[in-house]
Amino acid sequence: MLIKLLELFITFFKIGVFTFGGGYAMIPLITDEVIAKGWETKDTLIDFIAIAESTPGPFAINISTFIGYEQQGIFGAMFATLGVILPSFIIIVIIAKIFNKFADNKYVIGFLNGAKPIIVGVIFSVGIDFVLSSVFKIKEITFISDIILDWKTILIFVIVFVLTKVKERMHPIFIVVLSGLLGYILFGIL
Repeated sequence: MLIKLLELFITFFKIGVFTFGGGYAMIPLITDEVIAKGWETKDTLIDFIAIAESTPGPFAINISTFIGYEQQGIFGAMFATLGVILPSFIIIVIIAKIFNKFADNKYVIGFLNGAKPIIVGVIFSVGIDFVLSSVFKIKEITFISDIILDWKTILIFVIVFVLTKVKERMHPIFIVVLSGLLGYILFGIL
């Protein structure tokens, strides 16, 4: 058990160290690590991501807690969560101490400006991957006939998209509850 807990801690510590750009930017790294270790399937991981995004709190903490709990119960949740937050905590303490000294440094400014488009690209890539796997049920495209449309997912997406365009300042809680309710009706009842 201790070895598994340490593996959870080290895996999520590594994810925390090498992810720039917040929770969404860490999804590809989480996906690679968790699936490669056989901890979750891609479908289960997508469900965890949906739950982590729709529950209160930072995405990175939620997803690491879910995966850790799934693997080793409450201690797994604690070790995975500690692993993912510790690098950020250490880095932010160091930055807080030295940022004023380097805020005008051209290399620091260059790094930050260079990191922005990468973060956007990673988040965009994750979004495309989720659309392909959730809406079109594509695991790996070999032929165009492999594309299967999921009309229920598309319907939920269209309803939520139209509502957010008709009413510009729709509260996110309403959107999450509506999406969950539509999912319950379309996937659970029908």
